[in-house]
Amino acid sequence: MSAPTSSASTTPYAPTKLELLELLAAIGTAQWRDFAAAAAHHGLTSTQARVLAQLNGPLPMRGLATLLVCDASNVTGIVDRLEARDLVRREADPGDRRVKNVVATEAGREVIRRVRAEMQATHGALDTLDDAESATLYALLERLRPAMEKDA
Repeated sequence: MSAPTSSASTTPYAPTKLELLELLAAIGTAQWRDFAAAAAHHGLTSTQARVLAQLNGPLPMRGLATLLVCDASNVTGIVDRLEARDLVRREADPGDRRVKNVVATEAGREVIRRVRAEMQATHGALDTLDDAESATLYALLERLRPAMEKDA
């Protein structure tokens, strides 16, 4: 779906919220499909790769469940499989030893770096933007991010 052209050459087309939502959904779906395909090349499910992508530091199991929008019991199985491949480890939380944090290992950080590097469709789409367009897109997404993540 391409944006209609404006009748006045100086007035940019102002898409409706619905058009913006549909475009964001289409791009998000395509990016997720690309992510899942790259993850599969490394023997990971998309959910396993998503866990690795979330681990910028120690994260409690319950926090992972919240990020994944699933029950904590589901996270246990996902983390078990990642741990069996030495991609994550569980550590006791220093503040509350009853809480188990999940931490990416060096191998886990490397595999998610490779997954992101191998997202060819996403990289190709971003390559169509020039530097100014990339900077504009980045600024706009950064502006949206806090409102989108406030309840996460």
